[in-house]
Amino acid sequence: MKVLVTGSGGLIGFETVAFFLKKDVEVIGIDNNMRRYFFGEKGDTTGNIQFLKGLNKKFTNLNLDIRDREKIMKVFTEKGPFDLVVHTAAQPSHDWAAKEPFTDFDVNAVGTLNLLEAFRLHSSKGVFIFTSTNKVYGDTPNKVKLLELEKRYKYDEHQTMNGVSTEGISEEMTLDDNTHSIFGASKAAADIMAQEYGRYFKLNVGIFRGGCLTGPQHSAVELHGFLAYIVDCAINNKPYTIFGYKGKQVRDQIHSKDVVSLFYEFYKNPKQGIAYNLGGGKENSASILEVIDVLENDFRLKLKYTLSDQNRIGDHLCYYSDLTKLKKDYPNWKITISIKDMIKEMIEWRTK
Repeated sequence: MKVLVTGSGGLIGFETVAFFLKKDVEVIGIDNNMRRYFFGEKGDTTGNIQFLKGLNKKFTNLNLDIRDREKIMKVFTEKGPFDLVVHTAAQPSHDWAAKEPFTDFDVNAVGTLNLLEAFRLHSSKGVFIFTSTNKVYGDTPNKVKLLELEKRYKYDEHQTMNGVSTEGISEEMTLDDNTHSIFGASKAAADIMAQEYGRYFKLNVGIFRGGCLTGPQHSAVELHGFLAYIVDCAINNKPYTIFGYKGKQVRDQIHSKDVVSLFYEFYKNPKQGIAYNLGGGKENSASILEVIDVLENDFRLKLKYTLSDQNRIGDHLCYYSDLTKLKKDYPNWKITISIKDMIKEMIEWRTK
């Protein structure tokens, strides 16, 4: 077996590489540390790459830009064919995307197309996994009926909008007629192209629309990586700003290990051009205020925070994934790590 992982130094890429190296599989990584360009020193992934190199000699990282079509094609012709391609490399922040929309689109949309075409030409018998985002639904989740509780919002059981229930947002929600943010639009373009390569060319392509994917080694910053960043602020006594919605905005959290275990299940039983919502689901959802309570009550970490009336453009008021379709197709997969366990692991990682 031979695996290609883009964004090998990032959160999901790192976990994917580690997963297959522990199976003694040859893994080729692609990571040019562009995350540092996006987020500064705190986004630097150099340490993650060095760790993976020490984990198993079967790992090789290529310092390539996925926007470089010729070099990406060369990777497939010289290093392939690949049994599995896991494409996690991206510009991941909808706030940052507005600063450089060309860069955002070229990385997220054009880079994905480069990889899909190289896969079609040189690894077509393999499996391609694309990490999309729930931002492809734009701000449509903000138009559903919600109930406001003391410290969070939740979905009203009397829904009229297609694609939402008390279990969360399903894949039936429309991608049209909403504000996506520039980031959401570039990821939606890549998402649809990945679906098309699966269906039109009959390739094994899976699209996973991630909610909040996290883990202890998450290189979080204010603009990206909510749970890890709020833990960082609490540990280091740094001020934290809540942008809009009174801190009651809800996200579902899923650990990177649970994400990669799902990818492996998909690899063993792939489908062509299918999209899944991927997150912690209702059971692993929490508002910012609820996370602050967990930090204080369970871990004695008091967060210094301020509330801003201005929410981020295209941001979700309440989002957790309906995992019904995913669990039906992959019944052997389940979420194994709770939010409290994630926070505990993050604290231990940052204070050891």
